[in-house]
Amino acid sequence: MTLLLLALARAAGAAEAARADDPQAVARLDTLVVTGTRSEKNLLDTPVRTEVVSRAEMARTQARTLKQALENVPGLLITEVHGKPGFEVSMQGLSSDQVLVLIDGLPISASTGSTVDLSQYLIGGVDHIEVVKGASSAQYGSAAMGGVINVITRRLAPGLNGQVALDLGSHGDQNPSGAAWQPALGHARAQLEGGSEAWRFRLNGDALRDDGFTTDPSAWVRQGAKIERSQWGARGQWQPQANAGLWLDGSHYRENSEQRFDFFAPPNLIPRSNREDVTRNRIGYGGQWRGDSGVRAQVQGVSERYHSEVGEFSNAALTQARDAHLGTDHLTAQVDLPPWLRQSWQLGTTFNRETLTQSVNGASELDGARATRHSDEVFVQNDVMLSERWELLLGARWQNDSDFGAHSVPKLGLRWSWLDQGEWSGLLRASVGQGYRVPNLKERHFRFDHSSLGYVVIGNPALRPEASTSVQLGAQLARSERGSLDLNLFANRVRDLIQVDEARAPVVNGISQFSYANLSRARTQGLEAAALWHLSPGLDLRAGYTFLDSENRDTGTQLTRRPRHSGRIGADWWVRADTELALRLRLQSDELISTNPNSQLVDGRSPGWVTLDATVNYHWRPQTTLFAAVTNALDRQRDFADANDFSPETGRLIRLGLRHDFGAAREPI
Repeated sequence: MTLLLLALARAAGAAEAARADDPQAVARLDTLVVTGTRSEKNLLDTPVRTEVVSRAEMARTQARTLKQALENVPGLLITEVHGKPGFEVSMQGLSSDQVLVLIDGLPISASTGSTVDLSQYLIGGVDHIEVVKGASSAQYGSAAMGGVINVITRRLAPGLNGQVALDLGSHGDQNPSGAAWQPALGHARAQLEGGSEAWRFRLNGDALRDDGFTTDPSAWVRQGAKIERSQWGARGQWQPQANAGLWLDGSHYRENSEQRFDFFAPPNLIPRSNREDVTRNRIGYGGQWRGDSGVRAQVQGVSERYHSEVGEFSNAALTQARDAHLGTDHLTAQVDLPPWLRQSWQLGTTFNRETLTQSVNGASELDGARATRHSDEVFVQNDVMLSERWELLLGARWQNDSDFGAHSVPKLGLRWSWLDQGEWSGLLRASVGQGYRVPNLKERHFRFDHSSLGYVVIGNPALRPEASTSVQLGAQLARSERGSLDLNLFANRVRDLIQVDEARAPVVNGISQFSYANLSRARTQGLEAAALWHLSPGLDLRAGYTFLDSENRDTGTQLTRRPRHSGRIGADWWVRADTELALRLRLQSDELISTNPNSQLVDGRSPGWVTLDATVNYHWRPQTTLFAAVTNALDRQRDFADANDFSPETGRLIRLGLRHDFGAAREPI
């Protein structure tokens, strides 16, 4: 990698002239973000540290799903959803159940009642993604105990424009067909949007097909699941005047997947498969108004229905059918008062309702026919400009839950602009906040039965809510047009942490009987560092490193699936005026897998790994881009015979594709 960076540096001068007049050449730090304070702020000015995945970055790396868009963010740990195809995200050692995923500030349903599957959201129409780490319950409620990921869609503009994109991919000799030249993956996207000053619309569709992969095309087993995904959406907006508007959008997501594996029933291996059909229907709505005095009011809500049908087959015969329905209804209203005595007050209220039904072979697996919970919440925030350099953010939320009663959480943030001289700027940010998360319906009632794989996870109705205290202390030094350095120390103390209780899981008839439990105390702490260097107008370098220390404070043991070291290195190089090379290196140290004394995995560690992605974008015409991408170019793949190995599942993948923009809009490059 060192030799590669030196080579890039030597070649940067040739690309500099080609990019000197391109207004998109340098990644700016003046992006507007909303997640940290629930109001628009300049990225440098927000008192809450916010990391951004830009629209240009997603176009540059040819990301297709939310998982692909987030995997290069330092400090985010993306792992497979246990027992099904899909991916979940954790941050700062807090689990995916404790991270809230939003679309334009509104929650998205979890795939199994608690964990959002990042691969189930296709990102056509996304403008950028904002990531806030640490307890954010004061701003967003109990599900944000570990942090927030907010997907921001593009604003509609007058005129008419659109995009079409198509790409094909191959797993090489791991294609299920056995033919390396035959595409095993295909993706297509189309989008049309525009309108007048008052009426605007967007229509979009995304479809992705992956035949999966296998280390032996002649065998029944398929290590990578076969998946078909499609997502269709429409949005309408009425803006009769610049300071007021209403919007309505709807989307339909569909997924069909098949997993193949062998089950050992001595003395034979029995071919087994799991097939899942998923639908997600989502309707969002809202409106906002801004008065001449500066007061701003907005109301927005979402109603989402998620349906999963899973069939388990043995020798092609159906042995078990599971049917689950999850419902989410969310409504929030917020008022931002005009600035007064250097203070900006914000008041709001939120209503949430969740439902879950679950049956196997027609019989309910829940304590009753349906599990339901709802909460009413009130939040308040005051952003105080103490001086030109000092800013204080105070916030609190009160929540009344139908099952767990009332609870309140505070948060305090402080920003000090210690350097503002010429092209140099420096910031210090500090925050302390409490997190709070009520056990979700899955953890309390859901039965995740994978007896065919040797385990069952059983819900625990006696679970108590989790609580945490999160401290963040960070410093940023930036030089305009040249780069930035960002350091952040974090510490999270969790009480009544909810996890699968591995240490006390009995084995009954060869099946591990896991259940959720409150681990009394846990801590995660560490350091995050990120650097961005605009070496020249033709070459950008970036790097990120995370050190994580975690502990179950009751037992003194490390928490599982939390690697101590992880890193990200990236380079964007304009080889010519029309050709860009994007390199993304990801590395991770080994990690503890299990502390269950009844498991063969006890004290086992998954090995560390390094992967490299490379994408070449050739801008053939002003609105047409051709690309070639190699994911996991080093072909670092786990040993599927080693139950301790949780290295990358998918080996080398090669993709070729094109994107064409038409009308007034054009993807940033």
